[in-house]
Amino acid sequence: NMKGEPITERGVRYVLNDVVKRTAGVTDIHPHKLRHTFATHLLNQGADLRTVQSLLGHVNLSTTGRYTHVSNQQLRKVYLNAHPR
Repeated sequence: NMKGEPITERGVRYVLNDVVKRTAGVTDIHPHKLRHTFATHLLNQGADLRTVQSLLGHVNLSTTGRYTHVSNQQLRKVYLNAHPR
């Protein structure tokens, strides 16, 4: 932080909210959302669920499932690859 001390969770949340508010107009973003975003990006870029589980440090795969959100674009891509016209 500006005092040269380790940044706290509250400090991260403050900085994150400030940046997101200025760039996207969104408020009340939690640092924990970054884990969801990280997991979703990994999955959408082709990582398998077990790899995402390991990177997030989850014991149960069901926990990882709650962190991943498949985009409509990814659903369409998988569907079109599985069911070509």
